[in-house]
Amino acid sequence: MNRETTNRIRFVLEDILPPFIRDSGAFRWAAQRVWGAHITHLANFRERAPFLSEKEYAELYRNHPRVHEGTDNSVACIRRILGSIEGETVCDIGCGTGALLSRIQSAHPELHRLTGVDFVIDDASRLSGIEYVAAKVETLPFADAEFDTVICTHVIEHILDYRRAIAELRRIARRRLIIVVPREREYRYTFNPHFNFFPYTHSFLRAVQPVPSVYVCEDIGRDIFYSEERGAAD
Repeated sequence: MNRETTNRIRFVLEDILPPFIRDSGAFRWAAQRVWGAHITHLANFRERAPFLSEKEYAELYRNHPRVHEGTDNSVACIRRILGSIEGETVCDIGCGTGALLSRIQSAHPELHRLTGVDFVIDDASRLSGIEYVAAKVETLPFADAEFDTVICTHVIEHILDYRRAIAELRRIARRRLIIVVPREREYRYTFNPHFNFFPYTHSFLRAVQPVPSVYVCEDIGRDIFYSEERGAAD
């Protein structure tokens, strides 16, 4: 499925069904008809979040079914990202399959350096003309202000220590930082391994404190698009 289709499904599940149904055993039973025991594994995963080992974290993501075709970003979000890139060097943190990197490469052939980072890069590493680095967002192996634009989409909701992750993103971004997260509410039983939930734009602004003087934070469909200026161009 593409992002637009899952957003329609999420609208029904998150905004129409009452919380007492979403958190009920009846919903878990219905969800198990689709995803089997994995729906319970996800609930347990969130409950045990502060105590998870790196091995447990990696194993759940390795076994988690891929829902979207290629990218978690909607067409509208991709268009907004492509129009917001600054400078000649770009890093996509949490690049996944590399689908967004491919779109950036096509739309901005003038870029001198295009880098993708993920803790697993098997899918993305098949793409040519792009540098790939296996790393965690909380400890990025780059110098301060190494990239003109740093992009991080559909990652922060997965990171337990998200403030540390955002600090790292800011550290390596020279001119612009772009973050996209899903706009969603937390329920006991969900179809994704998310730790953090941002139902409103101001919910996310609390997560990125301190907010700089020049920023954009807006809804794009069921996602939150955030962009901040990190410094002036030379």
